[in-house]
Amino acid sequence: MSAARPAVRRMPRALLAAGVALTLTLLTACTGSEPAPPPASQLGSSSSSAGPGGGTPGSTPGSTPGSTQPGGTSAPVAGGVTPLGAKWDWARFASYQPYLSTLKGGYTYYEFVWCDIEPTQGQVDWSTVDRVVERTRSLGMTLLLKIRTGMCWATDGEPQFTRGQTDKTESGMPKDLATYQAFITSAVQRYAPQGVTEFALENEVNSPSYWGGTPDQLQQLMTSGAEAVRAGSRTAKVVDFGLASTTYGYGIADRLLKAGDVQGAVDAWNSYFERRIGTRGDKIPQVTDAASLQAVLDSDQGKRNLTYLAMATRLAQDKTVDVRQIHFYEKWSVVPALVTYLKATTPAGTPIEAWEVGRFLRGEGGEGAGDGGDAATGEVVQTLSQLMAAGITITIWLPLAVNPSGRNSDEPRFGLIDPAGGVRPAGDVVSALAAASRGAKAVPISGKGLTGIGFEGASGSSGSTVFVWGGQAPVPAGASAAVAGDDPTGASGTVDATSPVQIDLPGPLSSFTGALK
Repeated sequence: MSAARPAVRRMPRALLAAGVALTLTLLTACTGSEPAPPPASQLGSSSSSAGPGGGTPGSTPGSTPGSTQPGGTSAPVAGGVTPLGAKWDWARFASYQPYLSTLKGGYTYYEFVWCDIEPTQGQVDWSTVDRVVERTRSLGMTLLLKIRTGMCWATDGEPQFTRGQTDKTESGMPKDLATYQAFITSAVQRYAPQGVTEFALENEVNSPSYWGGTPDQLQQLMTSGAEAVRAGSRTAKVVDFGLASTTYGYGIADRLLKAGDVQGAVDAWNSYFERRIGTRGDKIPQVTDAASLQAVLDSDQGKRNLTYLAMATRLAQDKTVDVRQIHFYEKWSVVPALVTYLKATTPAGTPIEAWEVGRFLRGEGGEGAGDGGDAATGEVVQTLSQLMAAGITITIWLPLAVNPSGRNSDEPRFGLIDPAGGVRPAGDVVSALAAASRGAKAVPISGKGLTGIGFEGASGSSGSTVFVWGGQAPVPAGASAAVAGDDPTGASGTVDATSPVQIDLPGPLSSFTGALK
């Protein structure tokens, strides 16, 4: 093969040359419950029950990247950090561990509920969270913690919603904020020394099944909780509640409508909800004009969504929170509209993290065809690439495993691996993204019809990598290219990037981007 003709290869299933494989998961996103991890015999040592602030979690001193060192601090992860992460079912950890152990430098999160940790006042059991923290640390991954109140002796109200095998309920307003603050502070004091630096308060509060209080009560909760997090650690970051993916469609359309761009607002609504219209009865309808759009924005759910979107902006503006959290499951093509909205409604300098990223597509054309197909594979790359290129600092994919026995047997949320643990083409591609991004600088790619992301300076590499789509992509001499999830194609000096393509460059990104000018 001459130097002018690029080497074009099919993306390898295991990506052993890249030295990384993607994690697995079996989790019902957004509305699912948080499964408990296996017992200590499977996960390793854990601490015993203790009251607020009491006890010392088990640790594994040593030099393993990400492990706790003597004195209770967290060692830096070897090989650099990747913004990519994964969410998995702890009950299946033994099956997933080979993949999880290769995701060093990545992220995951775990949600726990005050009412579960302290079901009876004064009787606190941290053992489940201890095991999660310890095992995540041993994998060289960074754990993010999400704390909800739930409903019990400590809160007002009676549960109206239950979900999952563990009967999770919505959260209620604490009866006594001082008691709530003491619990939050004790959690931060316990886990910040073990490398947990970000603590989110509540989850998807735009849904009544997650928050049973009023907006004013939530404002109080967030203010008090943020104070408690910072009392527990001077370096801990407070993360907001992370609204459901659908919420942002309301915000995008409302903002355009208020700016007088009626057609833009109508088009944005229909585009954002392309895969949702008709899936919830008449709750998310197609709109045709300002009146029909305004009607849905004025609905009870519309008002609730816009109220909590405004609160998310306000919490960031007044620095009650340090980080804005988003959830996104819509079509990859609306990522630019989402990013435009987020940047317009988030103070400059406030990090934006995507703790939940996935692909929603119900029924025909969804995930029923074995490995999800080339279209699904391409969309995974397009979604993650655009989020990272826009400066979203953390992107956690879920669910990462198919759950054909779950309540959504048609798999509306796409998994990267099959139920037996086999890696789908999409899993291979995300593994490549993780390898390329670890320790690297991310650069948006745009030009000559191509869109994507480039990574330069990855750990252990003197070259660079790009992921692009949209036309014919130049492939410099000495580089290699792989069509994501499809058979290799290409011509002298170019490769067909109609679908996303990975191009590995022997040198700097400029050898690729220079050809796009």
